[in-house]
Formats: sequence, structure tokens, C-alpha cells
Amino acid sequence: MIDATRLDPSEVVANRPEQLRAPTINYSVAMPNPESHLFEVTLRVQNWSSPVLDLKMPVWTPGSYLIREYAKHLQDFRSRAADRALPWHKAGKNHWQVDTDSVSDVTVSYRIFANELTVRTNHLDRTHGYFNPAALCFFLPGFDRAPYTVEIVPPRPEWRIVTALPSVPGQENTFVATDFDTLVDSPFEIGIHKACDFDVMGKPHQFVVWGKGNLEADRAIRDIQKIIEVEAEMFGGLPYDRYIFLLHLSGSGYGGLEHKDSCTLNYPRFGFRNKDKYERFVQLVAHEFFHLWNVKRIRPKALEVFDYEQENYTTSLWFSEGTTSYYDLVIPFRAGFYGVKGLFQNFAKEITRLQTTPGRKLQPASESSWDAWIKLYRRDANSDNSQISYYLKGEVVSFLLDLLIRSRHSNERSLDDVMRLMWQKFGNANSEPNGGNAVNSETEQNSNAQANGKLNSHSHQTEIGFTPEELKAAIESVAGVDLSDFFARYIDGTEELPYDEYLEPFGLQISVDETNEIPRLGWTLATENGRETVKFVEAGSPAQLAGIDAGDELLAIDGFRVVNAEQTNERLKDYKPGDIVLVTVFHQDELRTCPVTLAAAQPGRYSIVAVDRPSEIQQQNFTGWLGVPLSNL
Repeated sequence: MIDATRLDPSEVVANRPEQLRAPTINYSVAMPNPESHLFEVTLRVQNWSSPVLDLKMPVWTPGSYLIREYAKHLQDFRSRAADRALPWHKAGKNHWQVDTDSVSDVTVSYRIFANELTVRTNHLDRTHGYFNPAALCFFLPGFDRAPYTVEIVPPRPEWRIVTALPSVPGQENTFVATDFDTLVDSPFEIGIHKACDFDVMGKPHQFVVWGKGNLEADRAIRDIQKIIEVEAEMFGGLPYDRYIFLLHLSGSGYGGLEHKDSCTLNYPRFGFRNKDKYERFVQLVAHEFFHLWNVKRIRPKALEVFDYEQENYTTSLWFSEGTTSYYDLVIPFRAGFYGVKGLFQNFAKEITRLQTTPGRKLQPASESSWDAWIKLYRRDANSDNSQISYYLKGEVVSFLLDLLIRSRHSNERSLDDVMRLMWQKFGNANSEPNGGNAVNSETEQNSNAQANGKLNSHSHQTEIGFTPEELKAAIESVAGVDLSDFFARYIDGTEELPYDEYLEPFGLQISVDETNEIPRLGWTLATENGRETVKFVEAGSPAQLAGIDAGDELLAIDGFRVVNAEQTNERLKDYKPGDIVLVTVFHQDELRTCPVTLAAAQPGRYSIVAVDRPSEIQQQNFTGWLGVPLSNL
């Protein structure tokens, strides 16, 4: 027997669809006192026909793989019908139930505290209001395919509204999302900002900047246009009608979050004059824009239909994020932001990061992808010992796969062809001549999803989630070789990457800087509040064997005070491997002096250099790859 008073509407959809009327779902978002950091949200549900209205708030947002418990910022929940209150209660951490007493027009109001300026949260102050709908809006289980309208009520006339959602004709400041997925995928920026319009390939774009800094908007727009053109050429066009770049200038923030028709970027306000910092900004733009294809439309099967209430596990983030990270270095090179030397300096930085992270020996890229929800965004003092970023490992593995494909096919094929194949087969499947089977598999998947009340229109007929096996098969089909051994050793395993094996056909090799004169303790230091603090201790290192822990305050070496990390390194140059030094620390509030036996220095920097006397074939391969002679390196 089913208790109808607590029936999930998704069960009604699955069992009695003919008896259920689609409700009208309207949001109003006001911010009458921006300094309070409180959004005031009103949800009106009309044509409701059940005795209970279930409302659930997402616990995460696509593109940021961590349970963030957005409901923790919700307060002052109220429900009413006409002039009377309706009883309600919480059925779970993100689940509210309103007893509708058979009324068809229900209004719910609540407030959301918004004082976290990131690309995945909400922020409201006296100059603007920014929100991600996943962090502000409820969904109605079973009605995620219904349209959602959003009315914005600015606090002042000069505040303007930017969102990728289309406006509702005849209704001021009101926008409509075709379904809940589209709503989640469409952040809102309301306030005092600069907006610049420009066209690329006949399509309108907008560059919106909130905050003050040393950004030159005209220069940024010209450079963004170059990024768009290079990536569009790679995939054969732009898969949208209009696109918005939303940039928040902050004190020290950094990040980006991709959406289908927009992206949100957060960057240090004074990070645009320095050449290296500006190139990092360009790489951030290239990364988020590349996600238009890779992950927003070409996405793992586990993300084909989003479950907003729990983790959505996949082993393929090394491709969705890592391969995108590889291209965020390559795309600016192709767009002319730096030459081949700059490209290889960027490659070398990433290889150095990977090779100096002990966790690479313990965690495979596929496992890192799976464990994103509990590890990557929840770092602790042991993280570098036990894990590796799927961004970083995926990026370097993608570099090797590109070299593998290019060397086997004399640059007639590359990882670009893998991306185009994945786009045709999974992101834009109807354009593929033999896409029928893929569409059939989507139909079957959607049928299963509908039975569970989780169907959403974001899984359009042209978008089909890929499995790890299908991803591997696509790469193999372009490479023309069985990659089972490669995947087993370097993606699903932790063997050291054989850089020289893949670089050699292009006349390149890895060079390791072994000139480090500082004996190794195996720790990382940082100055905090005038104190020198141990931030990380490598597993098995001299420091760990001596009992030094992350969080210890470093006071002295051999009885002499330590002022900062730079002075510490200078002091250690007076010693040699095998020497014993006395390291004095505060461990919590206990004074300790630990004898530490110094070890040999480890390489701290890797670079990519030309081999001695490269052959003609190697030189041809290099030129065919990058369009310049090897001598330019």
C-alpha cells in the first residue's frame, strides 16, 4: 500500500501520468537589502494537484564535483495559500514537504544567505548579486522537465541583469528555463557591471565584468575572440546561439565554471598586466570555453542525467577535465599568445608538478576521477602523499596520447580527431552518419530514467553519455592501435609515465635539473602570521621519520633561530646528505628537538629539450606537429 500523503511525485509520473497535471513554477528573486547578503526568494506553484508539495534543493552543481549542501544557507522558510499559512516540515537535509490541503496555488518564501564569492556559490553585496540556481532554487521531484520562470527584482534602478536565459515577452525582468537542468546551467549576475557586446562567426557574445582592477576590456575581448575562433575551427562551428563570459574581479580568487551558453570566471583584479598572469587568464578562458564541447555536451554516461541529491560517480574526469586542461595550454599557442618555447615551458611546469607529487605512485587517474567527491576538494596534510589530481594526471596523459597518435600517423591524425569523433558520436550524435545505434542507446537510457522520475531535457537527442569503454574505443580508433596496455599502466595504474618514449619521435627528451644543492628533509614550509609553519611532510622522508608533522612551527636548526623558508634553505646548503641536524619545533604546544638525517636532494624541475643531433624524420615530425622547426626550441 502507498501512503498518498507522502507520495513522491516522480512515482505518480511513473504510475499514473495521465492523471497528473503539469504545474506552473514561478520564482521571484529579490534583494531589498543587499548589505545583509540575503536573497529573498518566492516560489509560486500553480495547478498543483497533490496533497503534498515536495521541494528539494540540489546538494551540488554540475562542473564542481563536491557535495556542497546548499541548503545550509536557507532560512526563514514559509508556505501559504492565499491568506493562510500551510503546514510544512523537513523530510531530509535538502527536502521540504508542504501539506497543501488540496489547494492548487501554493506560495513558498525563504531567504538564502549569500556571502561566498566563487563561481559555484552565491554572492550579494551593495554592488551586485550573483547566484547559481542550484544554490538558490528548489526543484519539484518528477517535474524537472517542466519550465521554470524567474523574475528578478533589483534593489535599485541602475542594477542590470545578465543571464543566458531568454526573457519572457511582455514581462519585465522575467526569464524562462525550459527545464530545471537549463535553470541550473544559467547563473544570474545582477548589479553594477560593465557589459561589452561582440560578434564571432556571426553569433552574438557578451563580456560582462564585475569589480575593479587593471583589466583592459578591449584587449581581453580581442583575445577571447581568438580563443573562440581556434576552438570553433577545431570542432567545426559553435554549438550555441548566444554566449556570455561573466568575469568577477576579486582580491585573490581564481576559478571558472562552465555552462552551455555561458561561463563564470573569477580572477585576481590586478592579475592582467604581468605577462605570465595574463597568459594564465587566457588559459582559464580557453579551459572553460573548451568545456562547451568536452563535458557540457560530450559527457560521461554517469553525468548524462544529473542526480542533484547525491554524488554522480565516473572514472572519466581525467578526460573531461584533464584533456581540457591539456587543450587550455595548446589553444593559446595556436591562437598566438605564446610561441613554442612558451608552450614547452607550460608543459614542463605540469610535468614538474606531477613528478614532484608523491601521490602519483599511489592513485591512478581513473580512481582520482571517481574519488573527486571525497578527495580533490577536501585536501588535508596527507593529500599530496596519497592522491593525484585528475586535472593534472589527465592533462599529462592526454599530452602523451596526442604524441602517440601523431607519431603513428605522421601528424595526419591527432588528439584533435579524438575530440571531433567524441563530438560527432556523443555530443552531436545526429550529425553522425551511423549515429542510429547511439540514439537507440539514449532512448533506452531515457526510458529507464523516466521510469525513475529523473528524466530531463538536458539529455537531448543529440547528446549521449559515453562509457569508459566507449572513450577508450574512440581513442583506439583514431590511434589505430590497441591501447589496453596504455590504459592499464598509466590511467588505471600508477606506473611512471615514459616521457622519452613518446617525445623521441619528435626529437625531444626530458631534462632533469639535478643541480639542487639543498639536502632533502622532505617538507614544505610556509610563513603564517610571522611564524614558519610546516605545511606538508612527504611520506618516508627524513622529516617524517624524525617525527615532524604538518602544522608544526619551525623554530631553529642546530640551535639557531629560523626566520623564513628562504633562510632555511640557505642554512641547509652548509650540510650534506647523511649529516644529522637538530630541528626544533613546537608540536602543538610542546617544544621538541628532533634529530634529522638529511637525504640526497631530489630533482625539483623538469624540462623538455631537443635531443642531440635530431634525425631528419624527427625534425619533420616536430615541424608537422607545431608548424615551426625544431631549432626554434
